[in-house]
Amino acid sequence: MDPDPIGNDTAAGVWVVILAYGVFFGVVLLFSYLLTAITLMFFFRKVGVAPGIAWVPIFNTWTWLRVGGQPGPIALLALTPAAIVVRIFLALAMYRIDLAFRKDSAYVVLGIFFPWLWCILLAQKSETYEPGLLAHYGYPPPMAGYGSAGDGAVVRQQPAT
Repeated sequence: MDPDPIGNDTAAGVWVVILAYGVFFGVVLLFSYLLTAITLMFFFRKVGVAPGIAWVPIFNTWTWLRVGGQPGPIALLALTPAAIVVRIFLALAMYRIDLAFRKDSAYVVLGIFFPWLWCILLAQKSETYEPGLLAHYGYPPPMAGYGSAGDGAVVRQQPAT
């Protein structure tokens, strides 16, 4: 009777599969981080935020939340099991940012599932960032240093109605 019913060959095969999955998901995670950081850099440049912030993992989310008028410290919850809260507040921030770009709520859905594509579309040269529009919808403008009108962002006045 064999004392090791699994066998050494089977155990080694299991470890090879686990290692392969680990490497695969590590590469996917790295690619996802790089893609999001690059596209977020273009988006930050568009709204008047220093583009280098996009490469700092928690601070980029903090800044992204602030551009959308949400509390930045929420980004720290990404380090806890309550990380879903960050995604919810980020969706709310995307909604406000979309309003400043004259986009509808479909862009929020795009931003939730494909944030890198959301950043690419809003960072195009043809898009105009107008943080003054937020007041038209009843929201305060972004704070100074976070894509506010005083940071060189393009602002068009809403016609009087």
